[in-house]
Amino acid sequence: MATQQTRSLARFMMAPSVVLLFVWMIVPLVITIWFSFQQYNPLNPIRDGFVGFSNYALFYSNPAFLQSILNTLTLVISVLLITVIGGILLALLIDQPMWGQGIVRILVISPFFVMPPVAALVWKNMIMHPQYGVFADIARFFGAQPIDWFGQHPMLAIIIIVAWQWLPFATLILLTALQSLDGEQKEAAEMDGAGFISRFIYLTLPHMSRAITVVILIQTIFLLSVYAEILVTTNGGPGYASTNLPFLVYQKALLEFKIGQASAGGVIAVILANIVAFFAMRAVGKNLDK
Repeated sequence: MATQQTRSLARFMMAPSVVLLFVWMIVPLVITIWFSFQQYNPLNPIRDGFVGFSNYALFYSNPAFLQSILNTLTLVISVLLITVIGGILLALLIDQPMWGQGIVRILVISPFFVMPPVAALVWKNMIMHPQYGVFADIARFFGAQPIDWFGQHPMLAIIIIVAWQWLPFATLILLTALQSLDGEQKEAAEMDGAGFISRFIYLTLPHMSRAITVVILIQTIFLLSVYAEILVTTNGGPGYASTNLPFLVYQKALLEFKIGQASAGGVIAVILANIVAFFAMRAVGKNLDK
């Protein structure tokens, strides 16, 4: 049991890292908040000045704002559903004894190590291209008309690409949880006559609940900041059909040079992320306390 002296020593040793992390986080946030109340355009710096909440009002009144919020939530919820359900199914599959099991597991988790821009380029030019893509060849093989994914269904295309990237992460975490299930419990359930579905619902799924909540929490934080996939594939279009909140901030900052409005959008994004993280942390805390 740790004494007061060892606890004090641990706090003293951790203090520099905590202070550095705090400064690393708080300085950019303070600068962003300050710019959100300023009228600043790097192409016309003479017009600098304090404008109060005007940037927030202008960002909110942007026609793309509500659409970007809706797209952000649609992307997060859709990818979570695909990755959690798909991750559970894949974890159950690759947990079964099979020839070349190690190679199969490496292949399953390999998409997670591909950089997002590279993955988006591969999907755009090799898989979803309306003329030369794999999906177009499959459609023509069955006598169907190829789909222009990024023109007709841009948000669905983004969801598929992002889900493909995050599915290995969910599978790996859920597989680890699945392998920690006591084999004696499964044998006892089998001896009691429980079928596969009953064992999954009443034994396997409750055992994986903590891992599922951790996957949801971590992925939600990262999915709220998806940006590269949209930039490489649809550039937020057609119109605002695939524009999410981070991409809208990028447009205001680097395309329109409206740093104040972009900073206001960044603050709004931080608030939205903290609200989502708050409820996710509560869900994780309840699961971990069980």
